[in-house]
Amino acid sequence: MVQPPPQSSLPALLGAAVAAIGASVCCVVPLVLVLLGISGAWIANLTALDAWRPWFSAATLVCLGWAFWMLYGPASRCRIDGACVDPSRLRRRRRWLWIATGLIALLLLFPYYIGWFL
Repeated sequence: MVQPPPQSSLPALLGAAVAAIGASVCCVVPLVLVLLGISGAWIANLTALDAWRPWFSAATLVCLGWAFWMLYGPASRCRIDGACVDPSRLRRRRRWLWIATGLIALLLLFPYYIGWFL
């Protein structure tokens, strides 16, 4: 009998990463563009997206919560149909989730700590 693959938390992590990039587009993207040598008056227009930052931040937290629920929730090890996840694979997924959470936290908190470096 072929077992279906265990449910992945990858969509939740990708959603959180995209939302975190959206939340930091007003601050991180202009800095990265200038560091890459790309300039122009249109870069200043990216600050208009600052009003959307709370929505993107909330979407990021919801996606991260979903990913944590999928990897730490009651159905993370075995499903109803009997398909179980290999413990080493589960540990690896949890490790990547924590790494992604750290990077996403750095993106979300960028507007607050960048003042210390400038």
